[in-house]
Order: sequence, then C-alpha cells, then structure tokens
Amino acid sequence: MKHKLDSESIKALSEYRIQRAFETLAEATTLMDNGYHNAAINRLYYACYYAVNSLLIKNKITANTHSGVKQMFGLHFIVTKKISTDMGRFYNQLFNDRLSGDYDDFITFNEEILKEIYPKADEFVRTISNLLKD
Repeated sequence: MKHKLDSESIKALSEYRIQRAFETLAEATTLMDNGYHNAAINRLYYACYYAVNSLLIKNKITANTHSGVKQMFGLHFIVTKKISTDMGRFYNQLFNDRLSGDYDDFITFNEEILKEIYPKADEFVRTISNLLKD
C-alpha cells in the first residue's frame, strides 16, 4: 500500500481481506480432508495473515513484508493487549511452521498436528473479524 487510500477504499480493502481469510480457512479444510497437510498449514497461515492484514489496513498501518506484518501486528495489537499474547504466539508459530512446510526438506505435518492448529487458526480469524467490527 504505497498510495494513500481514502476511507471508503480502506474499508473495502479491509473487508475483502477478512473475506479472503474465511475463504482460505475453507481451502485449508479441503486440503486437510484430502491429506495435503503441508499445503493445509500454508493455507491456515495465509488465512491468519489475511486477517492480520485486514486489521492493519483498517487501522492505517503499513507493512510491506510478511515479517513486517508480523512485527506491526505484535507492536500495535499484542503489546497493547488488544489481542492476547497467546494469539500472538500462535501467529508467530504458524508463521514459522508455514516457512518450514514450504521451504525445508523432509518436513511433514500430519493430521494430528492439523487437528490442533485448525481450531486455533479459526479462532484467530474470528477474533480479528470481531475486532474489525469495533
């Protein structure tokens, strides 16, 4: 987001990103159901990433990289206790899991891990969606 957006554009982009977050959660479910666990981790991360992006956009906070998004989320929402530190830790772990699943050799996520991560990702996206309504 290099250009300044007007308030209507900010609202539209924020709403689009949270919608993408929910769609991406659904994609993860399809991948999980078909045994594509590493791909499901990727989609769960992106669902959370889109949700965080939506929150940053709504609050006119700019970040240009995944690491920047993580950093701005921590600074503006975790440190300020608008979102729990547990959720901040979860997002950081999911960020690392996604990198491992996408780029490291011989990393395999399984159904058991996904059954633990999926509900947390779902809660994460819903928590941010509720925060966006304020």
